[in-house]
Amino acid sequence: MKEATDRARELYDMYARDLSPEELQRLFTHDTRDAYRFFTRGRDEDAVARLPWWRRIPARVRQVFVAFTLKLPPARRVLYLAALVIAFAGIVRLFRGFGLVDFPLGVPFIRVAVLMPVWADGTFALILSVLLLNFLVLLEVADRLSLKGELEVAREIQLAMLPAGTYRDGDIEICGVTRPANTVGGDFYDVLPLADGRVIVTLGDVAGKGSPAALLMALLLAVLRTLVDEALDPPQLMARLNVQICRHSPASRFITLFFAVYTPATGRLTYVNAGQNPPLIRRHDGRYERLPGTGVALGMFDGTTYASAEATIAAGDTLILYSDGITEAEDPNGRPFEEAGLEQVVTAHPDVSAAELGTAVLTAVERHAKAPRFADDLTILILKRRTGTSSLA
Repeated sequence: MKEATDRARELYDMYARDLSPEELQRLFTHDTRDAYRFFTRGRDEDAVARLPWWRRIPARVRQVFVAFTLKLPPARRVLYLAALVIAFAGIVRLFRGFGLVDFPLGVPFIRVAVLMPVWADGTFALILSVLLLNFLVLLEVADRLSLKGELEVAREIQLAMLPAGTYRDGDIEICGVTRPANTVGGDFYDVLPLADGRVIVTLGDVAGKGSPAALLMALLLAVLRTLVDEALDPPQLMARLNVQICRHSPASRFITLFFAVYTPATGRLTYVNAGQNPPLIRRHDGRYERLPGTGVALGMFDGTTYASAEATIAAGDTLILYSDGITEAEDPNGRPFEEAGLEQVVTAHPDVSAAELGTAVLTAVERHAKAPRFADDLTILILKRRTGTSSLA
């Protein structure tokens, strides 16, 4: 007996320990109203309110049911409707016909027999459980779809933070393309022209993906753009940036970042690579060079210092910055795209624009993976040096 009591207490502590009467009341009041408003948004509520009371409730139930099922993806919609049909068929089989049921009138020894449908024992408990389960599913779907809508807005804001279109100045053009694994992601890139004619190009990857990575990405971009205004050398800027990331992000999060200052007049590229995949330079003669790391990822150790290195982007050269989602994307057999796949795409498109090359790389990765969704964000930033005019598209 004691073991059964202890087991019951353990189950209660596991499933209902934090349950309060207020929370239970909120479930059937506030949460229910919010779900109803969500599923009836945009519908004529006044028309329903003008109906007689005995038609009003069925009309509202029908409104919510239709709106709920139409918001499900087609496959899940069919599965849900099939489940309802099966449940209804099972309940019908429990029907035992009609019979006389005695009801007391409140007066001793006086009862009235009423003809009513008769069901097998347990039928009403089964019906109640089906209704409660559907009620729970409706609330959960309303919450998830509301969150999805908010994430879509967050995605628009996040994409608006990144440079749009192609930046052109003299004989260079720079364009970035990104595709988050989820609605929002942790990859980012930036192109920042400076007053002295130089251009900052940077690409980074926040550890993880989804909303946490997106929030940290927004923080880093804000701090980075603020520090750029202070005209710091790349190693100093990265050290200051690392201090802020260590101070304001969880210890389990870190950011890989490639930060470079490009001088169009000379082609000189001064860069710091903090743990990011080595960018590729495709020379005009078809050779490839890599820009290795010069320091550890941001946010790993407070007080980290960084070194800079230099490279030259000559006429006809192409600089390719990319996140690890590009090279680590796997096909159905588990084979990654790798740098070899990236080089193959770049080699096959030597004369296209930076925007076209970025799109070609993402298309090749999608074709390699043969999957509509990826395990990681995909981001690539292309800088091509070629003859052109100064403009911003």
